[in-house]
Amino acid sequence: MPPIALKRHRSPEGIVIAAADEELLGRTFHSGKLRLEVHRAFYDGERVDEQTLAQLLQVAPMANLVGERTIGVALAAGLASEETILRIDGIPHLLLLAV
Repeated sequence: MPPIALKRHRSPEGIVIAAADEELLGRTFHSGKLRLEVHRAFYDGERVDEQTLAQLLQVAPMANLVGERTIGVALAAGLASEETILRIDGIPHLLLLAV
């Protein structure tokens, strides 16, 4: 399975995880007035597998996720439900916030 692109960003609340299916990097998607840009500068850092992403999502205060595989990890971990996913041009996008 292709790896997941992941970048860790520092914020006052802790590490923010930005992760996307690797093949979506650098692409832009539109749906009506909505636009999703999967910028390499934001999402492209290291490559991780699904298990590593799941571990990071368990402790991150915030995550910005794009793509079927990437969001599938959050769903499998019970961190999100299908109703919380926004689809832009068929591409799933999810923001996770720890409360």
